[in-house]
Amino acid sequence: MAVVGPSGAGKDSLLAHARAMLQDDPQVRFVRRCITRPGDAGGEEHVPLSNDEFARRRACGDFALHWESHGLGYGIGREIDNWLAQGCMVVYNGSRAHLPVARQDYPQLRVVAVTARPETLVQRLAQRCRESAADIAERIRQQPPLPADLPMVEVGNDADLASASAAFLQALHSHRNLNR
Repeated sequence: MAVVGPSGAGKDSLLAHARAMLQDDPQVRFVRRCITRPGDAGGEEHVPLSNDEFARRRACGDFALHWESHGLGYGIGREIDNWLAQGCMVVYNGSRAHLPVARQDYPQLRVVAVTARPETLVQRLAQRCRESAADIAERIRQQPPLPADLPMVEVGNDADLASASAAFLQALHSHRNLNR
């Protein structure tokens, strides 16, 4: 299950809540991504890698999925293949632009698209203090479209986190039931 959406849509918050709610379910596995960014950069908990280490792991085939976005490398470890073989639902924070490749490698891929209005995204990205106003505007302008041919549920996250979290958990459960 790929969870996608623009930066600032609240994917990390929704994933953290779902991870806490489903922590005792052995059939749901949440992926910790490898990212070429420092571990203390904020946002999601991830495995920080240097560019060289990322390239080495990619060349060795350590990643089931990998992509680059906004100057960073992202990798999903091969452990997901074992989890999928065990019948687990695997949930990862993905990339909209990478979905066609991910679907090619994993034909049963399902997607939860987390959305928010542009003004919400601008406000949230500005609060992170990682990018200039011009960089934020460019990031919002460059949002790739979502592929139309994927099984997808959209979760809006403009209001309160509790409502969005409930909708997100419902989306996970609905996708999970389709896989049975």
